[in-house]
Amino acid sequence: MRDQIESDIRGWDAIHDHRTGTAGDAATTEWLAGLVRGAGAEPHVDAFPFERRAPRECSVTVDGRTAPGLPLFDGGLTDAAGLSGPLTGLADGPGTPGGIALARYESSGGAATEALLHARKSGRHAGIVAIAEGRRVEPGLAPLNADAFGAPFGPPALQVGSEHADWLEAAAARDALARLTAHMRIEQTVASNVQARVAGARPALAPLVIMTPISAWWTGTAERAGGVAVWLACLRHIAAERPERDVVFAANTGHELGHVGLHRFLRANPGLGAGAHAWIHLGANVAARGGALRCQASDEALLRLATTEMRQAGVAPESVAPLGRRPGGEARDVYDAGGRYVSLVGGNRWFHHPDDRWPHTIDIDKAERVVEAALAIAGELARGRA
Repeated sequence: MRDQIESDIRGWDAIHDHRTGTAGDAATTEWLAGLVRGAGAEPHVDAFPFERRAPRECSVTVDGRTAPGLPLFDGGLTDAAGLSGPLTGLADGPGTPGGIALARYESSGGAATEALLHARKSGRHAGIVAIAEGRRVEPGLAPLNADAFGAPFGPPALQVGSEHADWLEAAAARDALARLTAHMRIEQTVASNVQARVAGARPALAPLVIMTPISAWWTGTAERAGGVAVWLACLRHIAAERPERDVVFAANTGHELGHVGLHRFLRANPGLGAGAHAWIHLGANVAARGGALRCQASDEALLRLATTEMRQAGVAPESVAPLGRRPGGEARDVYDAGGRYVSLVGGNRWFHHPDDRWPHTIDIDKAERVVEAALAIAGELARGRA
């Protein structure tokens, strides 16, 4: 099993760009569909039209010095010429009305990210430059997910790497004139989900759904490949042993863009959100080196099942989400639909970072133990015992 897990993770890492609607996204679909077929199941590729935001000139320039960046994909845009205004730090107050605010953020969230969100909603700023903090996440440019991708809001906002902090903050301290360019081209492209269904002995029973996201800002190996490897292990195991109930396997694109792939899957399967026996969400960072595991569940029975199996496999969660609280990741969409779920997620010092690559961000021993736990959880739910 260990060799297979490593092979799956290496296969993911060999595709360098997993961003939704890109050539890498299409390559991921083709690769994963082949592995589904090799597991003895029939893959269904659900390809759909997608409007991709393709970055063009994206930078901030002050006194002839330029920092390249990546716009928030759910924020405003500029044209190719950009916009100009005084650069003012949010830490010094609300910023100059009509100017360009200088903010901080962390891809994993926190107070600075909340302050950035407030600035975007305030209506005070012509533009925002947001510097990655590089504290809980490695220094560099690790972008935020675009949760409002379907309904962008706020002014143009450019994310830049932590290495530009000193000179940009010095410029903001004197309200230096800055030019912000957040120019993206809207491209008509295609994105796709991969699905499979393993028929159970009692098809009248409500199905079990096992899902994982299959897109990321960059390669995202620790972020995404662990969940994909666990998903494939569950598929291979369940396809080889006919379950009591049908088991639906869903691997959805669009994670970084407001879960657009999962939303499409839910629209195509009305009633499944609340009507499934349960959902297993194999979320971010479950095989990340040094990352703490977290368990989220909709009810006491599923929480008890998941934490028991995780402890027995040697990967006891370091934290457990309070029952009833809206969870993180794709599990939140199941929560919103009124469904039952158990969700495994984790931390990652390379979260959304371009250096999240095999092998240095992956703990293969941990991945093997998470697979063991997930197989036990899925087995119990497929047999209808929880």
